[in-house]
Formats: sequence, C-alpha cells, structure tokens
Amino acid sequence: MKNLLLILVSLPEETGFFQVIKTKFIEGNPLFMSIITLTLVIGLAFCLERIIYLHLAHINTKKFLAEMEDRLEKDDRQGAKNLAQNTRGPVASIYYQAVTRMDESVEVIDKSITAYGSVQVGLLERNLSWITLFIAAAPSLGFLGTVVGMIMSFTNIELFGDINPSIVAGGMKLALITTVGGLIVALILQFFYNYILSKIERMVRQMENDSIRIMDTIIRYKDSHSI
Repeated sequence: MKNLLLILVSLPEETGFFQVIKTKFIEGNPLFMSIITLTLVIGLAFCLERIIYLHLAHINTKKFLAEMEDRLEKDDRQGAKNLAQNTRGPVASIYYQAVTRMDESVEVIDKSITAYGSVQVGLLERNLSWITLFIAAAPSLGFLGTVVGMIMSFTNIELFGDINPSIVAGGMKLALITTVGGLIVALILQFFYNYILSKIERMVRQMENDSIRIMDTIIRYKDSHSI
C-alpha cells in the first residue's frame, strides 16, 4: 500500500486519471486489455438490461391488489381482468391468469398460479447466466495474459541469455496488468450481479405473499357467488 501511494504521488500533475488508464491499457497489451474491456462492456449491458427490466416490473402491489379486490367485490370480473392485463409486472400477470380461470375449481386456479409464478420467476432471472459467464471470463482472461507475459519473459531470458530486469520487465508488466484488469472487471460485474440478485429475491418473496392473497380473494369471491 505504501509503494502504491508513492507511485500515485510521484505521478506528474498533468497526468490525469484517464491518461493513467490509457498508459496501463497499452502496457498491458492492447489485445488482451481490449478483450477484457469488451467483457466489461457486454457484462454491464446485460446488467443494465436486467436493472431496467426489474425496475419496470416493480409496481405498487398493495394498491393494485386493493383495486383488484374492489372490482371483484363489485362482481366486475371483466374490469378486474382488464386491469390485470393492462398492468405491468409479474403479480399482475399472475392475477390475470387467475381471473381468467375463475370458473375452474380452486385446485385448478391454485396450480395455475403456481405454474405461472414459476414462469415469471424465470423471466426475472433471464440473462443472469450471461452475467455470471462474464464474471468468470474476466479473471480467466487476465490469468491468460499472465501466462502469456510469463512466457514472454522466459523467452527474452532465453534469447539474451541474461536475467536482466529490463529484459523481463515487459513480460512481467503484461502479466500483472492483465491480471489486475481481469479482477477489477470481475469485481464490478459481481457488484451489479449481487444487486440484481437481491432485487429478484425481494420480488419473488413479494410474489409468493401476493399469490396467497390472490388465492384468498378468489376463494372469497367464489364462496360469495357460489360459482
């Protein structure tokens, strides 16, 4: 840590952060660093897609369920169906499936809610496997650069027949910078992945609780109307 601080302090004042990044990018071999950077960009694109999707899928479920219950109490099944159909989010989709099967038995409705709930969970978790792939790929690419850098160092030693720091410095620099780059990319993607995963888990728990309330509402409706 002390050596790192000394390096940062010794940087020229005109050297900006992006200039340092650019220099390290070139020193770490543009080919390897470009692949690692591409891994970061694509991984972040998948993360952003999931975050937007989850944000759009989030609604005020308490207000939605209250409106659905109010329409069913008024025996406005078509109004309830239209409301569920025109509302985004997994809870509304589950409620729509339940309302369309109001004439079926309670067991059939319950199975339909359970099955469609699994479908909605699958939609929430879509593309997560790609994010985990890039989380694993980034450090692997970094370690590949490390191996290549070590091979370059040993090749230079063999060519010049001398273990001179200036001879092996290029290969060692490639080995270290690519490893650091891969680990940084993996850490960034891991942070977003954990955020997305925690948001999905909260939504799934909310779906489970709301599914119970949906079933209770339908049972009361069927009992009061003797369908």
